[in-house]
Amino acid sequence: MSTKFVELHIIQNFGPACLNRDDTNTPKDCEFGGVRRARISSQCLKRAIRHEFPNYLQEDNLGKRTKLLWDLLSKNLIKAKKAEEDIDTLLKALIPQLISKLDGRKTAVLLFLGADEIDKILNILTKNWDTLLAPAKKDDKLPADLLKEFEKILENGSKASDIALFGRMMAEQPKYNQEASCQVAHAISTNAISMEWDFYTAVDDLNPKEETGAGMMGVIGYNSSCFYRYSVLDVQTLVDNLQGDEDLVKRTTEAFLSASIDAIPSAKQNSFAAHNLPSFVFAVVRESGSPIALTNAFEKPASPNYQQSLLENSLTKLDDYWGKMFKVYGDKGISKLCYFAVDEANFVHLPKDAVVGSKDQLVKQVLDQVKLPKRSE
Repeated sequence: MSTKFVELHIIQNFGPACLNRDDTNTPKDCEFGGVRRARISSQCLKRAIRHEFPNYLQEDNLGKRTKLLWDLLSKNLIKAKKAEEDIDTLLKALIPQLISKLDGRKTAVLLFLGADEIDKILNILTKNWDTLLAPAKKDDKLPADLLKEFEKILENGSKASDIALFGRMMAEQPKYNQEASCQVAHAISTNAISMEWDFYTAVDDLNPKEETGAGMMGVIGYNSSCFYRYSVLDVQTLVDNLQGDEDLVKRTTEAFLSASIDAIPSAKQNSFAAHNLPSFVFAVVRESGSPIALTNAFEKPASPNYQQSLLENSLTKLDDYWGKMFKVYGDKGISKLCYFAVDEANFVHLPKDAVVGSKDQLVKQVLDQVKLPKRSE
């Protein structure tokens, strides 16, 4: 039987940090279980994961999220010895007809395009340069047959791994949308939090000695939180998005697992240096059934006591909740469990034979277990 889902459950304990801010420059939060929790949005986590992908995937397997499509195409067309004036004339005609209105040289919406799509678009441009340039100079419609070729590239979808994982939505051209093959939950703290504030000042080095006071001052919000992170990969959708390329599916799955474990948001790191890797990672491979988030393990918030630290209590709560879910729903459809903990943990319900010694071993065991389905017709 082929693999349906791969799930990741991560416990990650941070020192003082402001990892993901809202519009008031304050760390994002939410209410869960009747108390305030620190929160890291799914968008923030996906970006942090994407930033780790170059460590595991080649550049031509990745996409670009940008409004600067004009400049991206122009740079490559200049290398192909096309005149800059002609490039601007043609791109001014092509981009609005193909994908988005323009605001100056920028697209009106943020685009997410794969390197493979960009290469194919450039190939059609260079092979049909004169045919496309002539109507563009007259402000006429581009040839319908060539415009259809451009559209087909985007309709067929990209084989970029990050687009295959996280999908894309193009408001102006929904026919180019691509369904995400993974879901990433908003991370929430296992513990209740109260916002804290750091009052800071900066001294003007050239101030005369007789002048006192700061050159500037301000405040920044922060908190210390132990986060539960959850994500799930739909293997069938990944296979379909990557057009049945089994080697790329395996490399993308490996990159997603590894990069998810490595990912740390970049906000305010110069101020807090909160580079705390996960203390616990738990992977579940399912052949059938539904994915199950373990968020409700922390409905009653974790807290330190004389027996356990906050991290230890968080792990105990997750272990207890897994035991309850296992008792009620069983393990039908689960083909593999594996986990590692940085510190020794006395789990009661997570199976002892599922322990691995490292991140690399966990990723390898998951990959060895994943059986790829055929591409959907």
